[in-house]
Amino acid sequence: MSQQLPDVQASSPDVTVGLNRVGVTGVEKLVKLDRPDRRPIVLMAEFEVYVDLPSWRKGIDMSRNMEVVDEILEEALSEPQFRVEDLCGDVAERLLEKHDYTSRAEVRMEAEYIVREEAPESGKPTQFTADIIASATANGGGTHEEIGARVVGMTVCPCSQGMSESRARDVLAELNVDQETVDEFLDQVPQPGHSQRGHATLSIRSKGSPDVNLHDVIEVARDSMSARIYNVAKRPDEDHMTFHSHDNAKFVEDCVRSMAEGVLENFGHLPDDAVVTMKQSNDESIHQHNAHAERVAEMGNLRAELNGGEGADIGKANGHRDD
Repeated sequence: MSQQLPDVQASSPDVTVGLNRVGVTGVEKLVKLDRPDRRPIVLMAEFEVYVDLPSWRKGIDMSRNMEVVDEILEEALSEPQFRVEDLCGDVAERLLEKHDYTSRAEVRMEAEYIVREEAPESGKPTQFTADIIASATANGGGTHEEIGARVVGMTVCPCSQGMSESRARDVLAELNVDQETVDEFLDQVPQPGHSQRGHATLSIRSKGSPDVNLHDVIEVARDSMSARIYNVAKRPDEDHMTFHSHDNAKFVEDCVRSMAEGVLENFGHLPDDAVVTMKQSNDESIHQHNAHAERVAEMGNLRAELNGGEGADIGKANGHRDD
């Protein structure tokens, strides 16, 4: 008769300190998203799964985390699933059911998402890659879900462009070009400035499932920068991107503010307590460092600021939550 193996995880630790997150990372799974009247989207997704751990317990049941992830994702492959944030919410809620000693479960997911589109001038078919970001946190107060995307674009520095314009004015003056013509020329022909590859991140978190469309999130993030970029580009497309990026020069801070405007325009229906995260990072072309700006705010505060109200308490709006 075999002897029952001891449950070491359930024993008391030598140091009685509780932990906020214990779990597994780097869990890769195929996820199928169904679409009405269209073929499903299949994603190669990577998951992180966590629960909290009380001070009196030595460890979590690690195998149960993997069991729940496998169970839910396998169900998603056989049943209609339309939103990755809802999938994360299902896993988080089942984690709480499986781990009776926990009070909080968290699931994060990232996956590459392909958007089919056409180049702006040549009309050549091409594809754009965005990183989907989804998460969910479940506790006694309910389940909060998050959906977002990280995209790549192009920015141009207004400061260096201003210096180029100043130089152009001096040269045109030396060539005896009249001031009215100089102004008209510079108004129609943006001057050079150093450009960067920009990385915009936008995510929205709310209790339950955020009432947002993933494609709209991607569009808002892409439009927040100086110009979109395209994987396939003929010379007219390259000219389009170069001109429009220089005609719409933005600091890294401007990109985040443009994202905030896009959020209000496209997601103004969201409740005041929905949390919006907006980040912009630029790979500098003439410096060894990079530039970064971000804002985390509740929708109500963001709405008040953009509608001309007094500035919100930034520290209070930084999205530090106990959910």
